[in-house]
Amino acid sequence: MNAEQANASEDVTEESLESSNIEAEGDHAADYIEELLDIADLDGDIDIEVRNNRTYLSVLAAEDDEDIAGLVGQDGKTLDALQELTRLAVLSSTGERSRLILDVAGHRVERADALRDEAREAIAKVQASGDVEHMKPMSPYERKIVHDVVAEAGLHSESEGEGPRRHVVISSGE
Repeated sequence: MNAEQANASEDVTEESLESSNIEAEGDHAADYIEELLDIADLDGDIDIEVRNNRTYLSVLAAEDDEDIAGLVGQDGKTLDALQELTRLAVLSSTGERSRLILDVAGHRVERADALRDEAREAIAKVQASGDVEHMKPMSPYERKIVHDVVAEAGLHSESEGEGPRRHVVISSGE
């Protein structure tokens, strides 16, 4: 085996190890959420998906199930807290920090779609006026969604502010 083949073999082994760690992360997170749902006497199906080396865990329920929707809370604050608790549970189980994304009743999917629309509107304003556009404060995950849309449009974006006031600023980059 030459050096190039050995490096390729190491890369495959590293990818396999990372993939199995992500799958284990999803399993630990799903167990934690399932136990939480049982304690709260809530019905919901759990879907685990791995995309871009990140675990996405979704709690699915009937559309009219307001009890599950209560896990989202006002402006997704309860969902954000639940996601952090789930990440801590995974850390406790695996010893590894988790970047998993938790969604309940499709809230994050709907929020991502709304953010993309808001970003496109802000982009149109920047393109029309040449001015800088400041968006509302949002979480790191939400800012990432906006940064991706801005990059696709060929404009410049950066995050400004501290803590809960951190927001995206969009400019033409000139």
